[in-house]
Amino acid sequence: MLKFDEQMQIDSVNGALALRPEIEKVIDEIQKNGFDGIYFIGIGGTWASSMQVEVYMRGRSSIPVFVENGAEFITTGNKRFTKDSVVIFSSVTGSTEEMVKAVEKARKVGAKVFGFVDKPDAPMVKQCDWCISYPMNEQLKFYMVANRLMYNNGEFPEYDQYNAEMEAHLAQALVEVEKAADEWAAGFAKDKYAYFKARPDMPHYFVGGGNQWGATYSYAMCYWEEQLWIRTKSITSAEFFHGMLEVVDAETPVTLFIGEDEQRPLAERVRGFLPKVCKNYTIIDTKDYELKGISEAFRGSVSHLVMHAVNNRVDAHMEQEFRHPMVIRRYYRQFDY
Repeated sequence: MLKFDEQMQIDSVNGALALRPEIEKVIDEIQKNGFDGIYFIGIGGTWASSMQVEVYMRGRSSIPVFVENGAEFITTGNKRFTKDSVVIFSSVTGSTEEMVKAVEKARKVGAKVFGFVDKPDAPMVKQCDWCISYPMNEQLKFYMVANRLMYNNGEFPEYDQYNAEMEAHLAQALVEVEKAADEWAAGFAKDKYAYFKARPDMPHYFVGGGNQWGATYSYAMCYWEEQLWIRTKSITSAEFFHGMLEVVDAETPVTLFIGEDEQRPLAERVRGFLPKVCKNYTIIDTKDYELKGISEAFRGSVSHLVMHAVNNRVDAHMEQEFRHPMVIRRYYRQFDY
């Protein structure tokens, strides 16, 4: 398999899961001290991950949880944000301009800050009241935060069973998803290369909802646009029927992400519509992939991680077919703007 190191993948996920005692200690302290709101602040991919954790908690918890785009938080702010608020953020480099300024603004108000910063020597680490440094697995770390918040709030009685299953089985299960998806992903990438050679200016549409919406937005924006330079548009399953449906024809490239959380019916409605008007659509349904050792009741909470595993294989083959290294950038961080 292209660009696939099974043991590294397993070690990476298990290493993130092993952070649970540290995360629990921080969250327990935050809840002991009290707060008037939890604010997940992000930009780009980290904003997408923030949206995923907010929708996860929205239907499960009475805890006041908000999502803020870092750039908009700097300019617009939020009247509800006070010295009693808590910011949670994630950053790979610890130097993204919008996030540096957003955290500085939060600190000036007097709010507490809990950061996940991949680089332990990054300047943003010093701006945090609590900081954990561990690479990748941002979505998993955010969900561990959410689960502890809900457990302490009496809203997650299955907490111990959930963690036991994840820590015993999740890493291997996600590796098996990648293996199962690889052959399909190779064919998908070949088809996309042929299509874009013929119609390079045609955008590819991505649709998803629930905890798949963050994945949908991030995958279209960060992976295909930023890293592969392919034009895309992303839209929620809920909004698909309010505008986008009218521009879909037989040849329009559409990929639908279907997860297993409460908003699955919204994506299934789109699935029912597409075959009536389109021949060039793709369905990626996390239900098609086995998660050995993980209870049916918990699958929805990790379906975004399953989608990420599938898309890892798509990325490897898209890079190969397009002969386009996904690490290069034309503009991003190449000059001042």
